[in-house]
Amino acid sequence: MNRIVASARRIVPLAWPVFVGQIAVLSFATLDTLLVSRVGAADLAAMAVGGAAYITVFIGLNGVVLAISPIVGQLFGAQRHSDAGRQVHQAVWIALVLAAVGSGVLLFPAPFLALAQTSPEVEAKVRGFLGVLALSLPASMLFTVFRGFNTAVSRPRSVMRLQLIGLAIKVPLSVALALGVPSLGFAGLGLQGCAIATAVAMWSQVLLAVWVLRHDNFYDRFLLWGRGLDRPDPAALRCILKLGVPLGASILVEVTGFAFMAFFIARLGTTPVAGHQIAANLVTLMFMLPLALGNATTTLVAQAIGAGEWRDARRLGWHGWLLGCGVAAVLGSVVLALREPVLHLYTGNPAVFAAAMPLIAWLVVFHIADAAQIIAAFVLRAYKITTVPLLIYVAALWGVGQGGGFVLAFNVGGWVPASLHGATGYWMASTAGLTLAAVALTAFLAWVLKHKGHLQPRP
Repeated sequence: MNRIVASARRIVPLAWPVFVGQIAVLSFATLDTLLVSRVGAADLAAMAVGGAAYITVFIGLNGVVLAISPIVGQLFGAQRHSDAGRQVHQAVWIALVLAAVGSGVLLFPAPFLALAQTSPEVEAKVRGFLGVLALSLPASMLFTVFRGFNTAVSRPRSVMRLQLIGLAIKVPLSVALALGVPSLGFAGLGLQGCAIATAVAMWSQVLLAVWVLRHDNFYDRFLLWGRGLDRPDPAALRCILKLGVPLGASILVEVTGFAFMAFFIARLGTTPVAGHQIAANLVTLMFMLPLALGNATTTLVAQAIGAGEWRDARRLGWHGWLLGCGVAAVLGSVVLALREPVLHLYTGNPAVFAAAMPLIAWLVVFHIADAAQIIAAFVLRAYKITTVPLLIYVAALWGVGQGGGFVLAFNVGGWVPASLHGATGYWMASTAGLTLAAVALTAFLAWVLKHKGHLQPRP
């Protein structure tokens, strides 16, 4: 127990700024959900579909860039600061290329709309929403480089401050642009107004990130400035992509295993997908805590590996996993007990409230499994292991979660009980798939750490 407490004292100081920063980021979507739910069910349905499309594109590409974090973490642990700085420059090139690809996908969202099969009204709103978000994607990708780099060098507070500033910019802009300013004769743009506010906030964060990197003396050791942006280095790019492509694919499978629920639930009508959007936003908000603990754990594990402290790396990995699962169990139980007042914060529409309520029943198991799988995956990333987690995610989240969810929700084969039709069946299958992923990733992590145990710490 004393060792777990000692590990927690190292993890928590790195985790809480990540948690606060991620809450600020998620507050973008939470704020938009609260505002759009007051505009109308069609806008909320469009947000569910458009948000799922954006998350699918951004998270998949974002995962490739995040490979910078374990790479820099190990270099930082080994005191190879200039090499870490060169890796940051190469990550910027990757972020720019991927942003161009992703923006093109958002501007032409026909594949996502075909999956959702929405009404013409909702489709038009989705296109307008994604069109604006395409302008903010390059900023989001560049800020990911800044975030991954700072996480790796134990500077999460620098990221947190900028994320809070971004939220401070986003809130008044979203309120004004979405709901309008009657005193000025501006009626509001609804969902599209929220997207414009997001783009302004994200580009503001990037400009501030550049200022921080240039003016904070801590970053001088990495030699980021003075020679301009390094030219693309094939060897360095291959190093990042070798780790980043399976990492990005893993994150893409993980996110689409959840996000694609919105596309298929949208086929059931506006009210079911609106209820799902509320439940999805709530569980995503809760996910920020184990995500923060996972980020902090992988930072410390990667640095310990770089320094040759293998036993310390192993101990931190397990303790981070135990801490995350324990916190998730407590948080999930509290939210389940307070589900009615929590849902009333989101909506006053009785039909949408009724659609969201049964989905919350799966929340505790879903959240604990989510915490277990994400922290196990993060620790594996610190060891630069990403391919096996990808295979586990494909089988569990796409096979069991998506495949099983579609069968239950739409009663494929005619044998599914009526109580499991619709969104409830999708959430049940998604919970089962996530649980399977958690068990498999944890078992694989145990195997990896056991086989790393013979390595002795550097004298």
